[in-house]
Amino acid sequence: MDMINDLAPLAPELVIQLEKHEQKRENMFKGNAKIPYVRPEEDPVLNDFKREMLFHRQAQAAVLEGIKRLHAAGIVTRRPDDYFAEMAKSDEHMQKVRKNLMAKQEGQAKSERIKQIREQRKMGKLLAKQTKVQREMEKKDMLDKLKKFRKGKLKNLDFLDYAKALESQKKKSADKRKQRNKKFGFGGKKKGLKRNTKSSAGGYEKVKNFRKGSKASSSGSKRLGKSRRVKAKSKK
Repeated sequence: MDMINDLAPLAPELVIQLEKHEQKRENMFKGNAKIPYVRPEEDPVLNDFKREMLFHRQAQAAVLEGIKRLHAAGIVTRRPDDYFAEMAKSDEHMQKVRKNLMAKQEGQAKSERIKQIREQRKMGKLLAKQTKVQREMEKKDMLDKLKKFRKGKLKNLDFLDYAKALESQKKKSADKRKQRNKKFGFGGKKKGLKRNTKSSAGGYEKVKNFRKGSKASSSGSKRLGKSRRVKAKSKK
């Protein structure tokens, strides 16, 4: 069937692809001074791309027009669902091809797993090395601070882990002591200490009588006033 037809319309995605291709070529010329600049309409790469695009559009238009003519002539263009084409190669050969493809896929998957394991080992070794270096630096820093403390340049032991733990333990015990003092008082129970008991009230009368006797004896030896002392002297 001979046909003469125009080009098929250019799809929007192909237009975008062509513009991206032109921009990419232009950026390549700008970024590399060793390559001589070529205008887009004279660029052989772009011309090849456009030429392939023309072939594609020509074939697309021919297919669309040819299917219409075949349908008009009553020619079937689709195979029936129960159509079985004769294979050019035997089933045994295709099984061999399938086995080879499966073996290649398994080999690629195995190599990928081996690469991942190697990368994980490298990362593990790197992390272990970094951890070791960090611990050595911390140990060196602690020893330097310990030397300074021995020489008297430092006055605290905060850089030691056990010192920090001891300080936190002391703080916890102090907080517990505060809570107990707040609840029970300082040094034990204080409420009701001024109340009398049987033992304290038993000797109260003796103390009272002793105070009365002391007052009587002291009242007998009371000093006279000045006028009376003067009169007593004049009588003598």
